[in-house]
Amino acid sequence: MKRKGIAIGGNWIIDYVKLIDVYPGQDTLANIQGQSQGNGGCAYTTLKDLARLRAPFPLQGVGLVGQDAAGKHILADCKRLKINTSQLKPTPAAPTSYTDVMTVVSSGRRTFFHNRGANALFSPRHVDLKKIPARIFHLGYLLLLDEFDKPDAKYGTVAARFLAQAQKLGFKTSVDCVSEDSNRFSTLVKPALRHVDYCIMNEIEAGRTTGHDIRRMGQIEPAALRDSARALLSCGVRDLVLIHFPEGAYALAASGRELYQPSLKLPQNFIKGTVGAGDAFCAGALYGLHESQPLSEILLNGVCAAASSLASPTASDSVVPMKQALALASKFGFHENLMS
Repeated sequence: MKRKGIAIGGNWIIDYVKLIDVYPGQDTLANIQGQSQGNGGCAYTTLKDLARLRAPFPLQGVGLVGQDAAGKHILADCKRLKINTSQLKPTPAAPTSYTDVMTVVSSGRRTFFHNRGANALFSPRHVDLKKIPARIFHLGYLLLLDEFDKPDAKYGTVAARFLAQAQKLGFKTSVDCVSEDSNRFSTLVKPALRHVDYCIMNEIEAGRTTGHDIRRMGQIEPAALRDSARALLSCGVRDLVLIHFPEGAYALAASGRELYQPSLKLPQNFIKGTVGAGDAFCAGALYGLHESQPLSEILLNGVCAAASSLASPTASDSVVPMKQALALASKFGFHENLMS
């Protein structure tokens, strides 16, 4: 099979975004100043971002949605975006997953209240890898896919077994995690990394997986960032580790090459919300990886796609075609290089 395109399996979520004046303490009140509905979850958001970036290759969605209005909306949206949904299946067993996203207007900071829904039922038995012609299979989020996070006697986790099977069939594999406050990362993420070509995480997830404090006193610690990337490679990642954060992104290749790309220096009034920025970075990076672009362009794609996503309170509504996203770099410039 001559492989082409990106398939993404995992979380399909409807985000109900509420703009609030302040995040309240328990038993106190906050005012909702606006609200909107958007896409959420690794699979839905990253694929939609790739479509909006005008990725010049096929896109395929894999997962479960409910047989409800939200599920029908997702399938219709994918059809409009020309995302293949032959393996995105409605189930009567659970509702479509959703998240209430509380976004503070003044800061863009957000808090999530999540219902796992149909995503909790999604498992490898719903996927026919032999019928997927994509070059890259991206799976996410680890730690938020109950069936994939289950233990496996041979591979450690079901996700690890699934990714190993995908590699044997000729896919390049990629993973992303959810940023949760737990000690599950070592148990659930590390086994999967032995069967991953591209590991894409934010600094919280990378630090939790490897035991490094990448952010100290609110600042990125370069030495800890490097050590965490090296530790992820030592877990078995074949080709590339990408760690992204608001200040920029750091890449470490299996060859030993490293590269840092600062994020765009956006004016505060440009930023309407940060939900989905990590998925947008992931979409930009996957775009470059699929097209075999140089590492510098892969990182630039990521930070520019992420920057474009910040102009809307929803995850993807402000993501623009790649050429327009890259033009934001010329318009706004970059933050300082923290690794220099």
